[in-house]
Amino acid sequence: MSKLDKEQVIEKFTEAYKSAHGKAPTIEAKGGWYSVDGGKNVRLSALEEMITELESSDSKVEPVENKTAKQQKQLAAKAKATKKAKSKSSFSVKQYWQDQIMAQNPGSKLPR
Repeated sequence: MSKLDKEQVIEKFTEAYKSAHGKAPTIEAKGGWYSVDGGKNVRLSALEEMITELESSDSKVEPVENKTAKQQKQLAAKAKATKKAKSKSSFSVKQYWQDQIMAQNPGSKLPR
């Protein structure tokens, strides 16, 4: 594993971010962790991976805030879909046990 020079990586990341998003990122460093525009904390090696992703993308990438909002909308849509997909079944546990009791002891009375 090679040693990463943090100034070089941050400088390259800033350039790639500017070209992709049109603005400079706000990078906060604390204890070896880096936060880009108030997003998730990542290590320096993750920033280096993000450089290649930003450079390889042909079109502009959505900002981090828009991605999370978009993901929340998708999750909400999935939750609504699952609620609609559930239908009431005709199976009843109470009725099942009543049938079991009557099958085992014909002529007996059902419990209250």
